[in-house]
Amino acid sequence: MWMVLQQDRADDYIVATGESRTIRNLLETAFSRVGLNWKDHVKIDPRFKRPADAHQLLGNPGKAVKQLGWKRTVTFEELIHLMVDQDLKSVSRQ
Repeated sequence: MWMVLQQDRADDYIVATGESRTIRNLLETAFSRVGLNWKDHVKIDPRFKRPADAHQLLGNPGKAVKQLGWKRTVTFEELIHLMVDQDLKSVSRQ
């Protein structure tokens, strides 16, 4: 965000990994962080599946890389671990 604010002109940038992930990837990573199997805790209701949704959403950070010199420093797995760890800290303080 700091690099975006340093530009002479306002513009839009996509900050993304350029990698495609699924909700299943997120669930596997998050639940395994605390030693659980996501399948034991998540139920998938087929009524809520939306066949019209895009099957793959992928952010292209090319403009941010080229114009800002941005590069990711955290992997998908690291980000999910940070989020889970923060939630665990928040719960332990209550």
